[in-house]
Amino acid sequence: MAEAVGASRGPAAGRPSEPVTVVGGGLAGCEAALQLAHRGREVRLVEMRPVQGTPAHQTEGLGELVCTNSFKSEDTSNAHGALKVEMELLGSVLLASARVARVPAGAALAVDRAIFSRAMTEAVETHPRIQVVREEVTRLPDGPAVIATGPLTSDALSTSIREALGGEGLAFFDAIAPIVERESLDESVVFAQGRWGQDADYLNCPMSEEEYDGFIDALASADVHQSHYDWDAVPYFEGCLPIEVMVARGRETLRFGPMKPIGLQDPRTGERPHAVVQLRREDRAGQMWNLVGFQTRLRIGEQKRVFRMIPGLADAEFLRFGSIHRNSYLNFPAHLTAHGSLRDRPDLIFAGQLTGVEGYTESAASGILAGLNLHRILDGLDPVLPPPTTMLGALYRYMREADPEHFQPMNSNWGLVDPLQKRIRNKREKRERLGERAGRDFRAWMEREGVTGRVGASEPGEPGAPWSGAGGAAAPSPRGDQEPEHPHAPAPVPTAP
Repeated sequence: MAEAVGASRGPAAGRPSEPVTVVGGGLAGCEAALQLAHRGREVRLVEMRPVQGTPAHQTEGLGELVCTNSFKSEDTSNAHGALKVEMELLGSVLLASARVARVPAGAALAVDRAIFSRAMTEAVETHPRIQVVREEVTRLPDGPAVIATGPLTSDALSTSIREALGGEGLAFFDAIAPIVERESLDESVVFAQGRWGQDADYLNCPMSEEEYDGFIDALASADVHQSHYDWDAVPYFEGCLPIEVMVARGRETLRFGPMKPIGLQDPRTGERPHAVVQLRREDRAGQMWNLVGFQTRLRIGEQKRVFRMIPGLADAEFLRFGSIHRNSYLNFPAHLTAHGSLRDRPDLIFAGQLTGVEGYTESAASGILAGLNLHRILDGLDPVLPPPTTMLGALYRYMREADPEHFQPMNSNWGLVDPLQKRIRNKREKRERLGERAGRDFRAWMEREGVTGRVGASEPGEPGAPWSGAGGAAAPSPRGDQEPEHPHAPAPVPTAP
């Protein structure tokens, strides 16, 4: 059942002409701004770049992707695919922009970063009800607002947020993987192939057991970037662990994680390699390739030395080196309402990774919901949340009900949703049923609450089928995605790779 999450009334009820502030021009901020504008609100979207930069952003474009260029699986039996159906029904600008910027990536939805950011920027800047302002916001706005400044929120605004919450926020660290130039790769070693016969959208660097052991030894002893942080104690996003942190967990961790060779065959030998480093296309022209799962805090010189030990990368030209940066998120269950607002200000709603959702689509989806609920509050209505049988509803339930003492960011996974009434042992069938139910219940929730999507949003595919909004991707192999839901996290219980 859908949830009304409190009889909160905003101070500006019934006055759609009063400007609403959205702070942050990332994925969540853009989604929130467009949701509000579509519903008749005048929106002032404030983005501090390029006036004030961040350690990770490289441009002033809205919706810039600073980590991976993949939005993960499109299969609706996968939790990430199910979330895309819900976002599409609500009119997501992320998904609309992804259609324009899509690059081949097997069963995953990946994009050309530059084209994607341009599409996001154009969608926002050309909307007649949205004014984009380039300046730093140093304190929480007094009027109705969505705060979607992301994990790299400026120090001044972070201080204002901490003061409003009456306590300290939490911090985590994540890392960025290197990018290499295609022309610098050894084509006699590197081969294009998808797992289990899927489209050959990934490049693969095969390793023998001897090569793998030598690589692990070099990685384990490599020099890492030093700072005043205690690197052994910092909390990382589990889905974005630095590769050297994974190695510290055990020599086989990588081979059962991002370097697993299952479903691949080295054309030189006709056999499965001992381990594989996969490269994913970064741009439509196929000139830039990302080392999948190779986030790192190694020094630049060490990245060159160690990563050129990978077969096929001996002469690799690095277009971007891996790096690490500090991020922040709020303790949602300790300080925020069920819909993500301050407890004494229901019309000031937090959205995006700042709230503790992990991942691009999760961040964007929270922005959609924040925009929708702020509009409802200003109309004198209660905010609403989807039921916990849906992916978005389950994420919000996790954030509001998690133990405040141990709250950690979370991304989409079927473990968050209510279990099926009837137990199904077959994993694939179970996930398909969960996807079907999520789509069905989300549509019913929208109809019950009178929720509509943005104008121009297309209807996604039927529940349980591959999401077709981004170009009609073919269904992935029943063995799983080309890129796993947690591509950088080790398997908890290793099985034969």
